[in-house]
Amino acid sequence: MIVLTGADLVLSGGIQPEGTLVLDGDRIVDIRPEATGLSRRSALGEGRSAEADAIDLRGHIVAPGFVDVHVHGVEGVDTLDGGDAIATIAARLTKYGVTAFCPTTVACGPGALRQVLQGVAALRATEASPAEAAHAAKAGARVLPAHLESNFINPEYRGAQPSVCLRSPSGVTAAAGAMSAAAAASAAGDDFDARDILAEIDDAGQSVGIVTLAPELDGALDLIRHLVSRGRRVSLGHSGATLEQARAGIAAGARHATHLFNRMPPLGHREPGLAGAILTSEEIAAEIICDGVHVHWNVVHMAIAAKGVSRMMAITDGVSAAGLGEGATATLGGRTIRVRGSAAYLEDGTLAGSVATMDRVFRFLVHDVGLALHDASQLCAATPAAELGLKDMGTLAKGAIADLVVMDRALNVKQTYVGGRWVYSKPN
Repeated sequence: MIVLTGADLVLSGGIQPEGTLVLDGDRIVDIRPEATGLSRRSALGEGRSAEADAIDLRGHIVAPGFVDVHVHGVEGVDTLDGGDAIATIAARLTKYGVTAFCPTTVACGPGALRQVLQGVAALRATEASPAEAAHAAKAGARVLPAHLESNFINPEYRGAQPSVCLRSPSGVTAAAGAMSAAAAASAAGDDFDARDILAEIDDAGQSVGIVTLAPELDGALDLIRHLVSRGRRVSLGHSGATLEQARAGIAAGARHATHLFNRMPPLGHREPGLAGAILTSEEIAAEIICDGVHVHWNVVHMAIAAKGVSRMMAITDGVSAAGLGEGATATLGGRTIRVRGSAAYLEDGTLAGSVATMDRVFRFLVHDVGLALHDASQLCAATPAAELGLKDMGTLAKGAIADLVVMDRALNVKQTYVGGRWVYSKPN
């Protein structure tokens, strides 16, 4: 049993000042409105015994661990790097308060996609095994089903997505099931079609969570219905859809929007387009990049005001250059990117994702956008957890999973807990 005492607790309805959290195993078993009377000691920067004495967190804030549904990499590692890339990303994200994340890919060939999804499946199987649970928790943040910024996006709104990997969804569902992923394995290099990609997605089981696509493409509505029927969460993005085309995608089953305002037409007062459909649709929960570069803070504030905190998800869209310094180079899907002016760019100058981490996102929401701590927490934890169906996660409540981030008053991460296990502590 672990007792965290004296910190301000970020609850769903507001802040409990100087409260106490009691953790038993992977759950929060009690929340007390006052600091416990047990003997106290500081756990920041010190070892912790298994005894149930109180850990003194006075002067700190405890919030639900951050859930990032759109992150490509961090500290020089990209999801498409192969090997143990995803496990490495999971381990490194905990220093930024992340307790669960969707490994996110740019458009790629079937072989690279298969490798990522097999890696996701292996890590999720390890986390689900009671015998390996302790090892998985120590390894890092929870690995959620992957988010595919897929091959089925509009080339004119591709951004940093590689054009050579984009495919039309026209007729792809008519052939669904005709080619297995094993057969698709013969596709080499760029010699693949839409069926090969869909075969990988269909064969991936629960390793695929979110699939981003453009609803205006020929065959996209049939593809949305196909994906939704197999339990995928379809996201609208990288798209030039009109208001009517976007609403047709929503009617077909799309329930998610990829980085609102980015890689879609600007919101117009006569043609609201995809952005207008997202802002006015209760069915859609929208991501928004909160790095202060991709979307101006005033527009972030406007979007939250329009949709409410329960329909918005703060994301990093972090690439492998996240956590690196100005001028650093890394890769995105095998292509070189460079950090410049608090963002990442391809060599041709194309904006190629964010270098933000979730702690920076949280600070941006509070300090720049002006949200209360509990509203910022809703965008960074509760809403993404709810949208992904993560039961008992994303909140500080009795009976909830003990995924927590401990911050100082300046909102810098000091500790991270995954399933009640202390997985990160900032060195003194």
